Amino acid sequence: MRAATSWQDYELIDATCGNRLERWGKTLLVRPDPQVVWKTPRASALWDKADAVYHRSERGGGQWEYRRRLPEKWKIAQGPLTLVVSPTGFKHTGVFPEQAVNWDWYREKIENAGRPIRVLNLFGYTGGATLACAAAGAEVCHVDASKGIVAWARENAAASGLDKRPIRWIVDDCAKFVAREKRRGSFYDALIMDPPSYGRGPGGEIWKLEDSIYDLIDLCAGVLSEKPLFVAVNSYTTGLSPAVMEYMLKTTLCPVHGGVTSCDEIGLPVTSTGGVVPCGATAIWQEK
Repeated sequence: MRAATSWQDYELIDATCGNRLERWGKTLLVRPDPQVVWKTPRASALWDKADAVYHRSERGGGQWEYRRRLPEKWKIAQGPLTLVVSPTGFKHTGVFPEQAVNWDWYREKIENAGRPIRVLNLFGYTGGATLACAAAGAEVCHVDASKGIVAWARENAAASGLDKRPIRWIVDDCAKFVAREKRRGSFYDALIMDPPSYGRGPGGEIWKLEDSIYDLIDLCAGVLSEKPLFVAVNSYTTGLSPAVMEYMLKTTLCPVHGGVTSCDEIGLPVTSTGGVVPCGATAIWQEK
């Protein structure tokens, strides 16, 4: 497992009984995590000092219990990035902190490429990966179907001093955008995708990632340049193992571009215990 250890302003303090105790800057939040199935004693005295606790509802969703007044949003730092945090009604904060281990990897690959790199970031959310690539000198196309989320990503770019970098901000269905890029002959040297576990099609139909991911990878292979640098696929879907994602990359990309593949879980180190909470998986194809 690869753990995100480079944070300045985020810390997973403790985790037990289905919850995480986290520090976001100076703010302590308690949020549920379905991976935290163990019921060990609390290892930190800070649980009772949490500024806000998210309570799940038996009917789905949930709500925050604020124990002190918090700002609507605040900023945290990760390497060269400054990211805006804001608790949402779905327990999220606008940042998936475990992804920092991938952001660091993207930056290193691009900085050491020795050539200009164009990156396509699909399901780009609030822009952590986009900004990591831009900070390393890449030209980036950021795509997400949510107008509000893309606006949040642009806010993060401004906060990080990267709003003048060559970033295209696209509000669109990712598969439809890739299909149009393929028809236009627009190619990319690196591809990042972080698709949701579930989604809805234009007619309201429900799709599952495990049923759609191969077709998406196969489609995206058509917009890779003749000499791609890397492809990274992230997943939070429990029914989609890292090895399955790696197999799809290996069989789709290696016959055309050579290169090597790898996969692993990513996670967050727990300060109070020394353990690591698993938080998803990443499969990677990269040039040799």
